[in-house]
Amino acid sequence: IYADPAKRLELYFRPKDPYCHPVCANRFPTSTMLLRVRRRSRRKKQLDTEEQTQTGVQFEMEILGIVTTVYRFQGMSDFQYLAMHSGPDGKQTSMYDKVLMLKPEKEEFFNRELPLYIPPPIFSRLDTPIDYFYRPDIQHREGYNNPQVSGENLIGLSRARRPHNAIFVNFDDEEIPAKPLDAAVQTWKKVCTNPVDKKVEEELRKLFEVRPVWSRNAVKANISVHPDKLKLLLPYLAYYMLTGPWRSLWVRFGYDPRKHPEAKIYQVLDFRIRCGMKYGYAPNDMPVKAKRSTYNYSLPITVKKQVSHTVSVHDLKQGLGTAGASGAKKPPSSRYKLKESIYIFREGALPPYRQMFYQLCDLNVESLQKIIHRNDGTESECTERDGWCLPKTSDDLRDSMSLMIKQIIRSTRPALFSNTTSSEDCKEQLAYESGEDEEDEEEEEEDFKPSDGSENEMETEILDYV
Repeated sequence: IYADPAKRLELYFRPKDPYCHPVCANRFPTSTMLLRVRRRSRRKKQLDTEEQTQTGVQFEMEILGIVTTVYRFQGMSDFQYLAMHSGPDGKQTSMYDKVLMLKPEKEEFFNRELPLYIPPPIFSRLDTPIDYFYRPDIQHREGYNNPQVSGENLIGLSRARRPHNAIFVNFDDEEIPAKPLDAAVQTWKKVCTNPVDKKVEEELRKLFEVRPVWSRNAVKANISVHPDKLKLLLPYLAYYMLTGPWRSLWVRFGYDPRKHPEAKIYQVLDFRIRCGMKYGYAPNDMPVKAKRSTYNYSLPITVKKQVSHTVSVHDLKQGLGTAGASGAKKPPSSRYKLKESIYIFREGALPPYRQMFYQLCDLNVESLQKIIHRNDGTESECTERDGWCLPKTSDDLRDSMSLMIKQIIRSTRPALFSNTTSSEDCKEQLAYESGEDEEDEEEEEEDFKPSDGSENEMETEILDYV
């Protein structure tokens, strides 16, 4: 706990009870001293007519050190949920000997008839009294209509839409937008007040002229722009695809990839590094860090939330894209840029994260490009699953990329593959199961550092705009 300033110190009143709910202490800096105080007493006897005793007290103090951090228990103790059962006569019976497995038990232990006991998964998220401020009525923009109440939508939106004004397009939509919304134009013009912002706008325009479809990470790797300004700039120049082979990508206004077979090189590939014993190595042997680990899960009450700085329009006008304390060490031209590895796949290099979203043109491996261009000139139909590519092209790409990843790990840690298998067995082990859950792990190789500021999440930015 001391090693992580964001965590709170937990105190359990019944340490041996796994159902005991702790009280938490907050961490505070201090400058105090640790003293050792000794009290010495000396007794003297006097032989008079009546025996009397005199006591002499002397204190000795010694400074042992300086205390720089203290933990203070300032919260209230929460409810305690005991493993008890209430009988018909109101008598309470302990169930600890029936629900706690303190040693390896036989099958009879699990087949016993017991009263239903389900402890709550979480207690109060707050341990200090606060005033609860109820939400006021939502004030929507002009022209907004509440959705009709139906069996599928019984509860309307609880908040107003964020004013980023992006246009979303589904694969089944017949028309694509040719220009941005007026509100998106006004919003960008409002914050685009310095030459740096205008330069960034021109750079993004040139990117969309060279390539009509981009992912947000790819844009971040080519242009140095503050993320909050990029949220306003992208809806000004492109629309967002929700479904289909170009899902989660930004497409230039007026360009419809469904009508251009050459747009297949811009399709997205959802690639996940396969790990597990059936692939030849355990999750902990992976030199690529997982997005999150269940082993280090902490309840919300045990973690101190960091106060985030809210970015306002005034901050954006003041040139947030060119100034900031966090990026003082980097030049303005590359302060917010991500590394190429965040969107480009190269042979012999590990992806920065276990789940990556590549565009097909960014797979810089000759064998992969041959798979993509197998049907050049014979594209007949654009489907929602495979786009302009042949069926199961994505599966073939994933299999080839997984073999490359395995070879890299084999060369890095040959001890993992001491029991070699035939190539046919490897192909069987690497059979891809769509949507398979990846296993999390904790360790990260010391010499592997992912891109600074990169996002280890699916490139779905709907929540930023809805």
